[in-house]
Amino acid sequence: MSLQIIDDWYGDRALDYEAAWELQRELHAQRVTDEIGDTALLLEHPPVYTAGKRTEAHERPFDGTPVVDVDRGGKITFHGPGQLVGYPITRLPSHVLVVDYVRRVEEALIRAVADLGVATGRVPGRSGVWVAADHRGPERKIAAIGIRVTRGVTMHGFSLNADVDLAWYDRFVPCGIADAGVTTLTAELGRRVRVPEAADAVRPHLVDLLGWEPYASSPDLVHDDAHPQVPVLGLPGAAPS
Repeated sequence: MSLQIIDDWYGDRALDYEAAWELQRELHAQRVTDEIGDTALLLEHPPVYTAGKRTEAHERPFDGTPVVDVDRGGKITFHGPGQLVGYPITRLPSHVLVVDYVRRVEEALIRAVADLGVATGRVPGRSGVWVAADHRGPERKIAAIGIRVTRGVTMHGFSLNADVDLAWYDRFVPCGIADAGVTTLTAELGRRVRVPEAADAVRPHLVDLLGWEPYASSPDLVHDDAHPQVPVLGLPGAAPS
């Protein structure tokens, strides 16, 4: 059975983070007992910062925006309007390791944004999806990943910046990475890319890559410095997203 996508929370219907987290927990429990099949939520959140297990006190913003402590790997990140958030609730097959799962989610996002006209890739040692350094600046992160796997089933997931206001990222160091930038599909393409358009691009690739068949990985971006950044709770070397 293929991955079921549920996406009913965009724009004015954006889902509060804690309500989405509770929904994740409910679906996770149902997936553990095989009451449901693999499922993914695609949505937007009202503005919120989420702090992973490695977030330090000085990294928290104090602008009045809610900060929610969560049970995923990584440090602090932002979710809000203009950003596509995805929460796959999937049982990992025995041949798919946790890092393999992270790479599959990255690959789905790389292929989706390529369909929209943005060339991206992985940076060795850092999770997420990146636009290569060019005349406009250093490497720019366009999608972040931070997950948790418990009882063999995934929670949390990814965020893809479609048309989010990048001023939110000026209030903290995104995912604890100070030597790189953040970008959006809108900024890279020079036209407005709304979240439902981004979701339409991501959906088929997420279904394909989480069908667990072998796949050809996109090439990494050229990057000389290695900074281990794999945001997986409980995985050796777990670090920011």
